[in-house]
This record gives sequence, C-alpha cells and structure tokens, in this order.
Amino acid sequence: MSALGSLLTSAPILVADGSGGGFWMPPQASDFAVGVDGLFDFILYCSIFFFVLLMGLTVYFAVKYKKKDDNQRTSPIHHSFKLEFLWSAIPTVLMVIVFAWGFRDFTALSQTPPDALDVRILGQKWSWTIQYPTLNKECANKLVLPVDRPFTTTMSSSDVIHSFWIPAMRAKRDVLPSRYTGFTVTPTRVGTYPFFCTEFCGQQHSNMGGTVQVLSQDDFAKWVASKDCPGLDPESPDYGPRLFKKFCASCHTDTKDGGRLVGPTLWGKHNTMEKIVGGPDALIDDNYIRESILYPEKQIVVGYEGENMPAFRGRLDDLQLNAIVDYIKTLKD
Repeated sequence: MSALGSLLTSAPILVADGSGGGFWMPPQASDFAVGVDGLFDFILYCSIFFFVLLMGLTVYFAVKYKKKDDNQRTSPIHHSFKLEFLWSAIPTVLMVIVFAWGFRDFTALSQTPPDALDVRILGQKWSWTIQYPTLNKECANKLVLPVDRPFTTTMSSSDVIHSFWIPAMRAKRDVLPSRYTGFTVTPTRVGTYPFFCTEFCGQQHSNMGGTVQVLSQDDFAKWVASKDCPGLDPESPDYGPRLFKKFCASCHTDTKDGGRLVGPTLWGKHNTMEKIVGGPDALIDDNYIRESILYPEKQIVVGYEGENMPAFRGRLDDLQLNAIVDYIKTLKD
C-alpha cells in the first residue's frame, strides 16, 4: 500500500476541536498549511473557471457555426491581435502569480527563528528516529511538539532516499543519505497527526510512518520532564535493546515467534550453524554477528540473497556494536 493509501484508509487524523482543513484537505495544523491551501484553492478554482469557459465556448461555437448545407463555404478568417495577446497574457500572468506565491511559501520553510525547537530526524529502512539534542530525548516513529512554537528539522538518511511528510502541516522534504535537509514550521493545533515516508524505499515502505503529537506548552513541559523517549544512556540496562530497536528491528524480530520480516528472526541464532551462499556453513558467534553488522555482504545466509542488508560500518562505534551483540546473545530460552 502506498503512503497516500495509508493516509486514506488506515491513519485517522485527529484534532482537539474536530475542525478540518476543508473539503479537499486534512486539518490545517501549522502556519505553513494556510498558504499551501490558499494556493491549491487558487489553482483549483482557476482550472474550474477556465475549463467551464472553454468547454462552454466550444459547445456554443460548435452549434452556432455548424455547417448548414454542402454549398456553405467558410468565410475568410483573419488573425486577431487582441485575442492572441489575451490568450497568451492571461495564462502568463496566472503562472507568474502561482510561481511567486509558491516561491514565497517555499522559502518560508527555510527561515528558522532563534527560538525554534531543534529536532533531528534519521530515516532508515524502515523506521524514523526522532532526536531532541537539547532535551536528551529520542523517540522511534513519534514526533512530539509544543503548539505555537516553531520547530526546525535536520534530516538525513542512513541508507536510501526517503521523504518525510506531515500532511496536516503540509510540510514535506526529501531525506537524503549524502546531505542534510530540513524545514521549519509552527504547529498551530493541539492534536495527533500521522506522518509518512513518501519516497518508495523498499519492501516495508508502506509501514514507514509514525505520529506527530502537538501538545500545549504545559503538557509539552511535562513530557520533557517525563521518562517517555529517554535519551540513549550506555549505562542503562536497556541500551542494547533500544539500539536493536533503532537499527535492527525494521528487518529482524527479537522474539521466539516473530517469524521473518526482511531478514530472519534473531531469536536463538547465537551459537548455531547457518548455510552460507558460496561457502561452508558458518557458526553464528560474536565475530559473525559483528561482521554481519559491519559487512553484511561478506557471508550471506542461503535464502536471503536478494535482501541487501545495509552496512553499518562507520555508523556504529565499538560500544554500540558490543551492546547489540550482547543483546542478540540473550535472545534464547
């Protein structure tokens, strides 16, 4: 299912006061949404007006100038400078208006006020990691924001091109593996809204989404002080499980009955033997797990030849690698 299909069929859009953004649009949940909807309506109503005008004139002229008999001859036709000027000038003026309107709103996405909340967003197949550098918070597939305060995103991808889209805020930007992108908007309605990846990125693309929770200023302060979405602490006993959830859980399950996602479940794999493509059977020990995380293309398990697991070399330090390996070793009865 596509991201648009998910939006229409499975992801409700909720706002505190139940108001919406009109017949065509979801609720307006940001200051940026007003300009986008206005431009959309302008283009839509212009299109409807000129469609009705041109089709009406086509029918009118077809009836009025219908050939009466076989002896009727078409009168000599000369060009009309005024008419030709008008049918060129009017579309040109409309296109300039659309361009100027769209360009004004597009540049507004890059204007970051000094009090904006800094949010880091990492996209990877097939989940989002949301980090708050100044708040020591890190969430998976959940973005929590205060109402009426701008937030600015710094986004990057750890593998392929993704695209981060919040329909209710009309904010969307591609998330790239080779550079930072982002946008700045101000939430204006308290409520819960979905966000999606809108760039096809593989098998689980349609599941790569999450929620935006816009809270009142007081509720956001309470959330910051709560234990929800704590930052990663190497001293915490859940450091390994959280790293697994962040980097591995999109493709591998860690439960006994988890079954196969993109890759096999890792429950009970430690110290077992696996058949390797083009080589002898391999023991799934600490070294194999570590090498498979850093260089997944080296020893591919039979049956998973076409899955293309991303390499994590350069993305995980030794402390993180050790924590993930230690956690995988605990996945057994």
